[in-house]
Amino acid sequence: MQVLYAMSRDCERSLTQVETLYHQLLDQSWDLYLYSLLHWQKVAAWARKDYEQRQAKLLPAEVDKQFQPLLAENPLIQFVETHDGFQHLVRRRRLIQQVDGDIVRKLYKGFGETEGYLDYALGKKGDDIEVHREMLLQLYKWMVKQPLFDELLEDLFPVWLDDRSLVVGTMKKTIRALPDDEQLHETHRTSKEATHEFGLVLLRKVVEQERALLAVIKPALKNWDIDRLAVLDMILLQMALSELLSFPTIPTKVTLNEYVEIAKGYSTDKSKDFINGILDRLMKQLQEEGKIHKEGRGLLD
Repeated sequence: MQVLYAMSRDCERSLTQVETLYHQLLDQSWDLYLYSLLHWQKVAAWARKDYEQRQAKLLPAEVDKQFQPLLAENPLIQFVETHDGFQHLVRRRRLIQQVDGDIVRKLYKGFGETEGYLDYALGKKGDDIEVHREMLLQLYKWMVKQPLFDELLEDLFPVWLDDRSLVVGTMKKTIRALPDDEQLHETHRTSKEATHEFGLVLLRKVVEQERALLAVIKPALKNWDIDRLAVLDMILLQMALSELLSFPTIPTKVTLNEYVEIAKGYSTDKSKDFINGILDRLMKQLQEEGKIHKEGRGLLD
């Protein structure tokens, strides 16, 4: 969708350029996830410096004496710190150079003031692995709510606004799977089946069959002026129609529901009902004409 929208603003792009942009956006999304995991690890690791500073005080308070760098020295975060594959990858993709030490410090200091953290650092919550997991989850959930972190990601990764919910969900899954997931970062990487066998194929079909798709969509618009439609709505209709006609293993209801949800999140307030109505009309028409072919029982329902 993002690539097709960019193409609509630059009609001179070739199919090769369109595909290149698609792969670039996939890479940016992957880097965004890797960077989020890395930055979260670095914020947790700052607990060691906090410990050192407390111990270096000439007259440390009792709370300073009892403080432990548990956020940095627990099996979960240490698994990430010592994971050769992940650490090599963030260096190779030059993500580690983009970590801002000052922002890391500010985020740690801010989290240090949240309810429950001091009790955790003083060992009052125990040393159970699930206690560490819960605190690390709290850290990440707190981080993504901070304007400082949000602005950092937006500045570094243009895809952050669109991929936020995906990355946040993946980060939570990653933390919950530690430390038993040896693959770590690779486990939640989007599969080739999704990015190439579906995504890339869909992109090519929409680009190559644009005129044919428009010829089917226009009659279904009836009283709608095609030139006044939101650009994104037309893109979604073309994608959905291509999916209905060219992907026999995807149920028609799944296609309808998915594109209505996308319209809710990305287009105008009225787009949801518009997309739903037009697609429902097109589905019935194409089914009557015998142009929708699905494999397996129930896929046309």
